[in-house]
Amino acid sequence: MIAFSHVHKRYPGGFEALTDVSFAIGSGELVLVTGHSGAGKSTLIKLIAAIELASSGTVIISGQNLAKLKPAAVPFVRRRFGIVFQDHKLLYDRNVFQNVLLPLQIAAFDGRDAGRRARAALDKVGLLAKEKAMPITLSGGEQQRVCIARAVVHRPAVLLVDEPTGNLDEAYARDIVELFRSFHQVGVTVVIATHDRLVAEQLSARTIHLEQGRVAA
Repeated sequence: MIAFSHVHKRYPGGFEALTDVSFAIGSGELVLVTGHSGAGKSTLIKLIAAIELASSGTVIISGQNLAKLKPAAVPFVRRRFGIVFQDHKLLYDRNVFQNVLLPLQIAAFDGRDAGRRARAALDKVGLLAKEKAMPITLSGGEQQRVCIARAVVHRPAVLLVDEPTGNLDEAYARDIVELFRSFHQVGVTVVIATHDRLVAEQLSARTIHLEQGRVAA
């Protein structure tokens, strides 16, 4: 489903975030991408989601070479993914329900069906009772749960997660990680970028370890 072959990513100014990275992730796998801060984990997640493009090498998603896609086709590839960003990227002028509903509105879902799906996603993450709350009134852990609900509301084939536990206490972090396990158990491919050893200890998962932009193990 996801294959990197000799991928390099250089940013303006010459900084090389990833160097000669190759790996494959099959459908339905749970994979951790580990490494220190700055090792290239977030860049790797962005390349999978076609938020960034590789400087060289190939990134194949479900048989499609991302470098050869026309710009108009990229949004359709992204619909396969749910993305949980490190900084949440919630809209603070919209309530919890409206934030989770947004991907369905963009995809032109029927209004009634979209509402049912949004509430089901909020129920899954334990926040249905706060659907009318504004994000600014929520704790960090609750904001993370809203982000997860928004990422899975359209039932993606692949869930990409960037540093999900960085600002959470241990108990809340463990609850969040169990949510990701539950999505994997129903067949979703889950890729989690993390430097948190507790995540690795809690999940028995294949690991891709990065050091200074290279796959070390």
